[in-house]
Amino acid sequence: MTGAREQVARLLALVPYIQSRREVPLDQAAADFGVRPEQIVKDLNVLWFCGLPGLEMGDLIDVDMDALEGEGVIRVSNVDYLDRPLRLDSSEASALIVALRALREGSDDDVRPVVDQTLRKLEAAAGDAAAEAARVDVLLSEQQGQVDQLREQLTDAVQRGRQVRLDYYVPTRDESTERVVDPLRVVHADGHTYLDAWCHLAEDQRLFRLDRVSGAEVLDTPARKHQGLRPRDLAAGIFQPSGDELLVTLRLDPTARWVAEYYVVEHTREEAGGGLTVRLRIGDPALLTQLMLRLGGAAELLEPAGLAEDVRAVAEQALALYA
Repeated sequence: MTGAREQVARLLALVPYIQSRREVPLDQAAADFGVRPEQIVKDLNVLWFCGLPGLEMGDLIDVDMDALEGEGVIRVSNVDYLDRPLRLDSSEASALIVALRALREGSDDDVRPVVDQTLRKLEAAAGDAAAEAARVDVLLSEQQGQVDQLREQLTDAVQRGRQVRLDYYVPTRDESTERVVDPLRVVHADGHTYLDAWCHLAEDQRLFRLDRVSGAEVLDTPARKHQGLRPRDLAAGIFQPSGDELLVTLRLDPTARWVAEYYVVEHTREEAGGGLTVRLRIGDPALLTQLMLRLGGAAELLEPAGLAEDVRAVAEQALALYA
């Protein structure tokens, strides 16, 4: 799963990443950027339409699709203009300085030194523009500030090897739960920050989204060691089907085709009129019910039939509340 904001950030880094290496195996690029190879291919298809303002179609970035499909390697051309020195006017320099300051406020400890170094160089070169930018106050949202503080607290617990008591909201059941976890690491993926930990309530490894944590207490008790337990590899995305999940088939109207891009699907089939039939795995039936209610009449649950009846009953109950 990857949104437009993450894709734009990835595209900005992807071209110089490839250019500095001349060619890169697709699987390596996907691993380095923490996404599936299919997502990198989608990004490359967007690059076909990228370039500097005023360029003609023949001057846009060119992706060697023959090499990609035949050899599994990425090559790009028509990117020489990226080697030109960057020139900013005063307003552009001010905007970039403000953006970097905002990035610094919400970044991890290992990112801040890089941002600080960039800021120092940019402020030294910007002169009066830097003074104008200094007059702008950068304020994070209250929720983002809480997440940043929680991230630092949990990172400290990981480093000191301490258990953590969490008050955690489970959206699929619309309830708050209290649980003790053995933290493994704090990780950022798909636009959110997560705690990867062993949960004693679930007796299994879990990912906890920090913006759903309403309270956290670092305990004095050492985190337990669990045989064979390792941090999750999130290169393939947050949800990684194991084969034991529920297999469902959906028929999507053209307006609901986005489901195939936001969820890990095992099979797709084009339908007449621009529709799409997809087969995917769902770890929690409640998540499927939420998805179907969100899609409304734009989707039909074909299989399993019994679950389709359950979803229909929930939808009728919801409609009855408006009667």
